Amino acid sequence: MQHALAEDIGGGDLTAALIPAGAQGRARVVTREAAIVCGRPYVDASFSSVDARIRPQWMVEEGALAPADAVLFVVTGPARALLTAERTALNFLQLLSATATATNRYARLLEGTGCRLLDTRKTIPGLRTAQKYAVRVGGGQNHRIGLFDGILIKENHIIAAGSIEAAVSAARTAGHNVPVEIEVETLGELHQAIAAGADIALLDNFPLERLRAAVAANRAAAKPLQLEASGGVTADSIRAMAETGVDFISVGALTKHVRAIDLSMRFEWSK
Repeated sequence: MQHALAEDIGGGDLTAALIPAGAQGRARVVTREAAIVCGRPYVDASFSSVDARIRPQWMVEEGALAPADAVLFVVTGPARALLTAERTALNFLQLLSATATATNRYARLLEGTGCRLLDTRKTIPGLRTAQKYAVRVGGGQNHRIGLFDGILIKENHIIAAGSIEAAVSAARTAGHNVPVEIEVETLGELHQAIAAGADIALLDNFPLERLRAAVAANRAAAKPLQLEASGGVTADSIRAMAETGVDFISVGALTKHVRAIDLSMRFEWSK
């Protein structure tokens, strides 16, 4: 939060300084489109960090669906501070609401399948924690936060290690108390991941028939893995992918292809 404000304010808000020091203001923030509202803690912190006297009055709960033209919150306080915090507050709100709205759309498409929606590390630099919070608000679940809280062995790791078996063995030997996931591109590699004792297999860009075959092969194994499908997932394809029986579907678009929600902050002035 402090970094976001610092990059905007720098040495001071030159334009807000033109407003009389004692001026007070009131503003309403309106959404121009329907959205899952997300970002209240970030908005509150944006205003209070600039002036501790400012406390937004929210009209919509976090995670609720707001219709177009709804008033999301009303804020009052010193006019200079309101103007200075405005852009940072709205930047967080429009981005996180967009992430939550996209997540909610995908999550609703999975209802009744038992399959869970995951995000990825394809986030806006510096905003991963915030975007992953928005995914949870929208009804999804978080995959790894970063490289430090899970092991995901991909193609280049396998090549460097020498084999799937060697890569999984090295992960177990390291002694980290985290799931060991391995990316596979063929059914043969899935069988190797099962034999090696991985916890999760990431089925990379498997077409539907291959997903079904992978689920069947995994269920027949003595020690089946959890299966995550990923790659090229869209709103049109996700339901059919879930119905193959995979445990998770990860979607990079939740955080990578976000389009900010259209918001407007409308001021009323008083002396």
